[in-house]
Amino acid sequence: MFDHSLPIHGRGVSDNPTGRFERIAYERDPDVSVEDEVAPATVLLRDTSRTIIATNDSPDVGFDASINPYRGCEHGCSYCYARPYHEYLGMSAGLDFETKILVKEDAPELLRKELLSPKWQPKVLGISGVTDAYQPIERRLRITRRCLEVLTEFRNPVGIVTKNHLVARDADLLTELARFDAALVFVSVTTLDANLSRRMEPRASHPDARLAAVKDLRAAGVPVGVMVAPIIPGLNDHEVPTILQAAAAAGAMFAHYTILRLPHGVADLFEQWLAQHFPDRKDKVLGRIRDMRGGKLNESDFGKRMRGDGILAKAIGDLFAMARQKAGLERMPPKVSTASFRRPIKGGLPTLFDDLLE
Repeated sequence: MFDHSLPIHGRGVSDNPTGRFERIAYERDPDVSVEDEVAPATVLLRDTSRTIIATNDSPDVGFDASINPYRGCEHGCSYCYARPYHEYLGMSAGLDFETKILVKEDAPELLRKELLSPKWQPKVLGISGVTDAYQPIERRLRITRRCLEVLTEFRNPVGIVTKNHLVARDADLLTELARFDAALVFVSVTTLDANLSRRMEPRASHPDARLAAVKDLRAAGVPVGVMVAPIIPGLNDHEVPTILQAAAAAGAMFAHYTILRLPHGVADLFEQWLAQHFPDRKDKVLGRIRDMRGGKLNESDFGKRMRGDGILAKAIGDLFAMARQKAGLERMPPKVSTASFRRPIKGGLPTLFDDLLE
């Protein structure tokens, strides 16, 4: 039972605005009392996509090809820049995004097919380029793990970004890829404040668990760093030095950051979230975002959308650089390599020449 004007326990947002491509809008029945409404449960939907590798031409990300086993994300991060993608599916960027999860059941088989094609030129594949591949349902479905099994078989390099400790479950596969300089993991640590994390990212791993994932992966020999993302001025920017120190203590090797992005309807959802959880800081936070976005809440231009612009953006960048240096973290992760890529024969075993060259 819930009221759209109030937070919903375990959810990032409480509204479900009509998608910008929809002509039909849902309006709440005024004759139905708030007490008679039931908060939405998570629903899994079958995604029948026939390809799994997506490409992009953005100079702001470290890869131009990625795989996303899920669309939508139960982590429920109020600020998630991927929320508008759900509108292309005829759904809302609000509650639909975190309660209606599309599952690519055939992702491992599709990935194998695409890697077997002579058209595939080995390159780094990003995992979680849009939504988190280690969201809660992955524990049961194991689709991401099965994709990693395929990548390990082919020795195709992979880069992962996640805010869930579940990534440590796959340390065995990532360690094997790391033997061939073909694995890289960023664990996203937005805050060390458990209360803020619970409000902002309600179904993601606790901050301590994310640091534990860093420790576990480093112990397994996997190159691992932290992504302080997003930095939200007036909310978590003051935590940058302590996050980086904690990450270094856990074994992180490198660190990166991005500034909050609020594309399309995410701006309205985030503004509502601020009003519900931090009404006293709302104007301050939004004002600082506008300071870094040319007076707007979002800037989509390459080169600016990830880092912002202006005096405040530079100050945050300088703070991050100094804190990273003090923590002993590298600016750039180690290079990954495609040199060991191989295609199995029909029986699923490596070729004779691959075995002889190992």
